[in-house]
Amino acid sequence: MTATTQIPTALVQRAAGGDADAQTWLYVQFSKAMFNICIRFTGNHAYAEDLLQEAFITAFKNLHQLKQPEAFGGWLKQIVIHTCIQQYKKKVQWEEWVAEDHEDSIDEQEAWWQHISLADLHREIKQLPDGCRQVFVLYAMEEYTHRDIAAHLGITEGTSKSQYHRARKILREKITAQLISNG
Repeated sequence: MTATTQIPTALVQRAAGGDADAQTWLYVQFSKAMFNICIRFTGNHAYAEDLLQEAFITAFKNLHQLKQPEAFGGWLKQIVIHTCIQQYKKKVQWEEWVAEDHEDSIDEQEAWWQHISLADLHREIKQLPDGCRQVFVLYAMEEYTHRDIAAHLGITEGTSKSQYHRARKILREKITAQLISNG
């Protein structure tokens, strides 16, 4: 059991030294999970691939700074999320969306999301407007707080909360409509 935890550690150390084979192994091991973060953030396959490549370049360039090689996966995930945030801070026009002005009569406790496949949910998340998709991904999937999201994205906590509420409302409406049309 010790050997399996030391192999990635040794590979991380070799990759930090510039070993291309070790970097390739790390890329193969982690790229799918990191791509999933990028695609949820962007909703665009080609752009997600670009962000993934940029994140790996940044990681490999700064790998010598990683003090605990066994923490590579979590460290890389933070780089990927940071890369996505930085790119979208340049692109997204944030608008305050006041949730109270757009309340509907659907009970928040209703389990509307339990009757849809993960693939369908993922597809619907990718179709959300940029701002609310990013907040939704950070809050619901990456478990950031609204305070952290606001700090990272350069928005207010209120905007983060309202964008999250807007994303949930859009997802609920689309998924409910899908369930009704599919019987």
